Amino acid sequence: MHLERNKQRAKMAADSDPESEVFEITDFTTASEWERFISRVEEVLNDWKLIGSGVGKPLEKGELTSGSWEEHTQEINFADFRFSITHHCLKQESTENESRDEPEEDAYPLAMQDLLCMNNDFPPRAHCLVRWFGLREFLVIAPGAHCEAVVSESKCNLLLSSVSIALANTGCQVPLLVQIQQKWRKVYAGECQGPGVRTDFEMVHLRKAPGQYTHLSGLLDIFKNKIGCPLTPLPPISISIRFTFVLQDGQQCSWPQQPPDFDALLAGEVGGVEFGKLPFGACEDPISELHLATTWPNLTEGIVVDNDVYSDLDPLQAPHWSVRVRKADNPQCLLGEFLTEFFKLCCRKETSEEILGRNAVDEEGKENSDISQALSKLTEPTAVPIHKLSVSSMVHSARKRIRRNRRADESPINNDVLNSILLYLFPDAALDKADSSEVRSSQEPARDSEDYHLYNQLKSAPSDSLTSRLALCVCVVNFHHGGVRAVAHLWQEFVLEMRYRWENNCLIYGLAGGAPDLRCCLLHQKLQMLNCCIERKRARDDGRKSGASDRSRADVSPGKSWDSWSDSEDEFFECLSDTEEMKETDSEKRPANKSKAEGRLQPHGKLTLLRSPEPLYIPVTQEPAPMTEDLLEEQSEVLAKLGTSAEGAHLRARMQSACLLSDMESFKAANPGCCLEDFVRWYSPRDYVEEEVVDEAGQTVTRGELSARMKIPGNMWVEAWETAKATPARRQKRLFDDTKEAEKVLHYLSQQKPSDLTQHLMPCVLHAALLKIKEEEASEDIASVRKALQQVTAHASKLLRHPNPDFKKLEDIIAQMSAVEAVIACSRSLKNKFGIAGGQREDDTDELQRFVSCLLEEPEVSVIGAGRGPAGTIIHKLFVSSQRLVDSSDEAALLAPMEDEAAHSGGTDDRKAVPDFPPPAGREVLLRTCVPRPAPYSKALPQRLFCVLTRDEFRLAGAFSSDTCFF
Repeated sequence: MHLERNKQRAKMAADSDPESEVFEITDFTTASEWERFISRVEEVLNDWKLIGSGVGKPLEKGELTSGSWEEHTQEINFADFRFSITHHCLKQESTENESRDEPEEDAYPLAMQDLLCMNNDFPPRAHCLVRWFGLREFLVIAPGAHCEAVVSESKCNLLLSSVSIALANTGCQVPLLVQIQQKWRKVYAGECQGPGVRTDFEMVHLRKAPGQYTHLSGLLDIFKNKIGCPLTPLPPISISIRFTFVLQDGQQCSWPQQPPDFDALLAGEVGGVEFGKLPFGACEDPISELHLATTWPNLTEGIVVDNDVYSDLDPLQAPHWSVRVRKADNPQCLLGEFLTEFFKLCCRKETSEEILGRNAVDEEGKENSDISQALSKLTEPTAVPIHKLSVSSMVHSARKRIRRNRRADESPINNDVLNSILLYLFPDAALDKADSSEVRSSQEPARDSEDYHLYNQLKSAPSDSLTSRLALCVCVVNFHHGGVRAVAHLWQEFVLEMRYRWENNCLIYGLAGGAPDLRCCLLHQKLQMLNCCIERKRARDDGRKSGASDRSRADVSPGKSWDSWSDSEDEFFECLSDTEEMKETDSEKRPANKSKAEGRLQPHGKLTLLRSPEPLYIPVTQEPAPMTEDLLEEQSEVLAKLGTSAEGAHLRARMQSACLLSDMESFKAANPGCCLEDFVRWYSPRDYVEEEVVDEAGQTVTRGELSARMKIPGNMWVEAWETAKATPARRQKRLFDDTKEAEKVLHYLSQQKPSDLTQHLMPCVLHAALLKIKEEEASEDIASVRKALQQVTAHASKLLRHPNPDFKKLEDIIAQMSAVEAVIACSRSLKNKFGIAGGQREDDTDELQRFVSCLLEEPEVSVIGAGRGPAGTIIHKLFVSSQRLVDSSDEAALLAPMEDEAAHSGGTDDRKAVPDFPPPAGREVLLRTCVPRPAPYSKALPQRLFCVLTRDEFRLAGAFSSDTCFF
């Protein structure tokens, strides 16, 4: 009845609505998002060639820690949820050329073999899954960086089923695990499949350990219940136990670093020499914790008892001890603090006027800006002869000039400190005579040492130079004496000193003579340029005083002709005495004697002029103008802007031939009647080609001619020779205007901001810091420090040669230096703890020295002899001392030495109740066995359980294998 009624209703509906015949069709052959995800995982496994079984040799001891690991990561999506799949693999040379496509029949996967390997229990530095499961190769699927964690049980099961299907479809035998729960919990689950076998990786993570599972017996019960072995009795279970004890209280060891006396520094009780020393070392102990791991490897159930009542696990009886140190986070190191604070000045944008106040520098600013006043001062007669001025009076006067514009209470730097700084920068101020050359030569270090030439790589300045000392002073002043205001104050004092020395013809102490060294920083070049100006000005003034009639040209070296120049702007005639001036006037009334030679230095060998039998004389010439790198760059830009046209090329050639024209004029004056060929024979002998020919009389004669390039039409040498006049060097216009260049340098210095000064001096500060680290490392002999110093030097040499180095990279170099300083401080701390620094253990010094060196280089170091060896004995005493310091409530007992404990206890040693070691901060238990699962007739497969018990964590990481053929 109901069926018939339904048919009628359906017929009526079809008659009334023709479109009702179209039904919705569901295509169940379309792939779902879940199937696409599995397919994508399989594609990644194929791309990485992880199909089939892997072949590898057994793991050697410590290989999981010492070997190199490689990782490959790729992103995959499950619908709109992003995952990353990562392949972790230990590199093994012996298996690189072996194929994965040749599986051995009934061979277990490598992962199952690694579960029972005992050579890498408790690796100190490895991935957490390597530590918990002992795997050499595995895959991890984890949520993307910005995706939420997989928390729900249904999603976790969906991922695990996807992993199982992908492994089964591809035949991959590499374990594949999925990260579930919150990321900080590090919870993983997965599986590994082989021919007829499967290993399930499971994990339990709790905040607190249940009371019945805080000891070995309870953990054994968990393991036995989990594997559910039907055999009776159970096969033996291998046990490895590791207890970790943490030594945090280091009060029993005094920290050897003595911090500087900041009060004395601020009070001005600092000698000048102290400003040349950079501080070094940590202000606090850089070793925050010492971790002692006591291990009982490969025990058998029943040999050791550990339950809630009694335990056989005595740390002193452990057969294996290992130690690792934990360094303090960002320890306060003196050198690193100095460099960091100095680097911060680079980011300041204020000028010195803005920092110190315009009223304090108005007068000086006007003086520096008005060059005409400075030029007029040069023509004023000197009231006191230069040779009678003492440098100390000059320095005192220079310091006085700026202080008259600034009240004493406004001075950023204490007067006593400022005096010490200036005496350190200019030690010639303490002498009675203004001759700094003797002082400089006596204080120069060995120039053949590698450290001395380090400034060539870093483009800084020699370590004994004024620029280097200024950098150290600015660094100390910035850190101790007022920061950026004190730096601006010191820089103004320095600029005043430079101007005073220029005006009084006093050479600058601590600078090598000659042209600016382009291998040094720009500031050092500027100071050298100023020194060149002072040298030439002194020579010119000395020559003017001695009189033209008393000059001996034979004493002048080639190119030295500025000693007779005057101060006029266009033509520089030497100042003549009254007698010579009258002779010169009389000679002007008579016809000019064209054969008169001037400015001769010496004959040029046996050469004679080509057109006369007169000897060819080398003339006295002007030296080329010294230039700093910024002037050279500016000149290059000007020449480049002239273009490639004929007119531009001609103008460029004329600009570059100023020195050539001067030499030609000097040559003509020294050799009347000479020709261009004579000049070329002296100036450029390669451009005069000589050959032997036979003349008409049949005699062999030598004839010469200009080279081909000298005969090119429009040659600049020919044009210059035609325009050159016979003018000796002393009457020529100066190629180098020392007055103009000195004022340029002084103006440049006065315009430098504190940030500009810091950037100029940064190479010198880093140079001094590297030398300080090398000096401190020499007594420590740490291989990692030497390697780090080489890397830092290489990075700094590349970076500092750039005119505008990247601040971020500079900060990285300073961070690397601070890290090296911290390593050296750690070495000293460890030596102090183990009695090496004071030589307290002479018999075992070598062994302890090696032990301390290994602590710095390796993540974990084995203690030879465990608790009975030299290092173990000291570690034991450190723990005992720390325990008694914590337990004791008597202040006298705190200060009592360990040897007098019985005397302080009044005859009864109550302290024996205090344990030698604190409760272990971490307990790790590793259980292994090989049993058939799930049936008695199944294959015997490896089972493993790793247990971690700490104060705030309880973790069980198990790998349980099953036979999938006989179950």
